Amino acid sequence: QVQLVESGGGLVQAGGSLRLSCVASGSIFSINAMGWYHQAPGKQRELVAVSISGGTTNYADSVKGRFTISRDNAKNTVYLQMNSLKAEDTGVYQCNADVTTVARSRYPVWGQGTQVTVSA
Repeated sequence: QVQLVESGGGLVQAGGSLRLSCVASGSIFSINAMGWYHQAPGKQRELVAVSISGGTTNYADSVKGRFTISRDNAKNTVYLQMNSLKAEDTGVYQCNADVTTVARSRYPVWGQGTQVTVSA
């Protein structure tokens, strides 16, 4: 079994910064990709950024130039540095990982989410 635990959310003024962290633990053989999703109030969850093994990263157009995703593979951790935050960035941020377990099962895992609130 694999778990993801996020941290780093909170309340910040518009224009400010936050750094989210997500740590994966459990019976991990490898992590193929890790990413962050955002669900704004009353809206569907959307992909914000993803880091794929090998170094490829992809971002939603709405966060390009403001957010940066990075990984520490030795710690099974992914970070999301969020700068120049806007009110529309408010919502729950969930971490997702595409994991292969030591038993060689492969499946997606979700964290519980962390709340980010940006005040105007």
